[in-house]
Amino acid sequence: MARDRTPSRHRGRGRVLAASVAALTLAGTALAEFPASAAGKPKGHDVSSHQKNVDWQKAKSKGARFVYVKATESHSYRNPYFDQQYSGARDAGLIRGAYHFALPDKSSGKTQAAHFVRNGGGWSADGWTLPPALDIEYNPYDRKHKCYGLKKARMVSWIKSFSNEVKRLTGRRPVIYTTAHWWNTCTGGSGAFASNHALWVARYNAADAGALPAGWGYWTIWQYDNGGSLPGDQNLFNGSLAQLKKFARGS
Repeated sequence: MARDRTPSRHRGRGRVLAASVAALTLAGTALAEFPASAAGKPKGHDVSSHQKNVDWQKAKSKGARFVYVKATESHSYRNPYFDQQYSGARDAGLIRGAYHFALPDKSSGKTQAAHFVRNGGGWSADGWTLPPALDIEYNPYDRKHKCYGLKKARMVSWIKSFSNEVKRLTGRRPVIYTTAHWWNTCTGGSGAFASNHALWVARYNAADAGALPAGWGYWTIWQYDNGGSLPGDQNLFNGSLAQLKKFARGS
């Protein structure tokens, strides 16, 4: 996902709903544009302050059915365009949700989760709100400490702390956005989250979502490119529109 506070745009997201195939299974293709083999899967995107005031009706006319909006980063930053983006998407008839960009070296998972939920990361079973999402990937601010200086066990504990607080405050576990490489490198391939956290996986310039982070057998959302016909990053939901709506409702 893109961070807001510098002009460069880093990506690396993955999110998979690890449940049964019937619960919600996602499969797809990652190409520079909408993968032909993914016909029938709802198309979506994600945005941050880089996209500023989005023309949501135009995005919908180009096929957008869902969107994730960056709400927060660390324990103090809030996307200044969040209200326009989040409310505008809903007004245009898109299913939308909020995501948090994690900086595990700055504060605890619980602290960042509380900041996130206070500033847009809530959830309601209205059928229009996606579960909160955690964007966790290589450190964009310090390339020498790609895992934020945390050992694997501490990183797993940080993610658990974030997840537990989001669940306590909203009633839902967060979707986890990451890449297979980051996950396996920085958590040691932890399988602690696959049974009850949906996976949003990032992989570009490929025919499919590829090998998933350890533990997950299915992806729920696939970020297949960081640019395309929709504002921001390009995504697919691994199911039908009806399943997407069920996922939003929490059923």
